[in-house]
Amino acid sequence: MDIVSNQQRKKIHPHKFTMWVAIGSIVMMFAGLTSAFIVKSNQTNWVPVEIPVVFWISTAVIIISSLTVQLALRSFKQREMNQYRMFIGVTLLLGVAFVILQWLGFQDLWAQKITFKGAGAGQFLYVIFGLHAIHVIGGVIALIVMFIKAFAGKTKLYSAVPIEVAAIYWHFVDALWIYLLLFFIIIGGK
Repeated sequence: MDIVSNQQRKKIHPHKFTMWVAIGSIVMMFAGLTSAFIVKSNQTNWVPVEIPVVFWISTAVIIISSLTVQLALRSFKQREMNQYRMFIGVTLLLGVAFVILQWLGFQDLWAQKITFKGAGAGQFLYVIFGLHAIHVIGGVIALIVMFIKAFAGKTKLYSAVPIEVAAIYWHFVDALWIYLLLFFIIIGGK
């Protein structure tokens, strides 16, 4: 019986496996988009874009949110529910702040006359950063659900798997954002 129990512990939970498969396909999508950006940026009529400062602020916000989601996970595993509720709430607020800051960044780009028209990095910024924002909004929705569940009655089952899956995803969108920002600065920016 003990051998079977040890073998079951070594297996990855199906939800975590599904998350890793989803992350793999998201990575492939963004790899294709950034590859297309590199190809297109070598054209003679290419116009580089200056990245708005607000994107740096949003980067700090999402990095801090990665820390708070990890603290939420740790608090849940230690069954410190008040701390868990606080950290998951802070992560949710930081996630919403990130989305708002991204919106402000897009408005700044629009004010610079960087639109979908013409040759240049603007088209790619809107598509790639927009797709990332959609993935972050999905993460924010998951955080909203977790926040509501944290306050909706007593926790009878202390399974950390949902929080672990959400934390993995949140760390992923954080790392993806950092990659995208640095990519645009190094490859496509002024």
